[in-house]
Amino acid sequence: MTSRNGAQAQRTGLAWRRTALAAAACTVLLLHSAAQRHWGGAVVPVLLAAGTSALLAAIGMHRERALRAAEPGPPSRLLPAIASLAVTATATSVVVFH
Repeated sequence: MTSRNGAQAQRTGLAWRRTALAAAACTVLLLHSAAQRHWGGAVVPVLLAAGTSALLAAIGMHRERALRAAEPGPPSRLLPAIASLAVTATATSVVVFH
């Protein structure tokens, strides 16, 4: 049986993985669109989306490990802010360059 903290860490980790996977799927769609547009400026959103996907996966791993610790500390406020900024920058680049 999984302890309460273990289950919470697992649920949190799975949620972050789903989010990173969805971002990766969007990256693939942007890559396809950029290829159809013969690259050019359309590659900017692709690069930002790929970076955002990697960032989301890294934050998820970090958060899951922190929750699995014997004494999990308070969640970092900086990591979600960075993730939000990355997602916003990617969405803005899609609007500007697509």
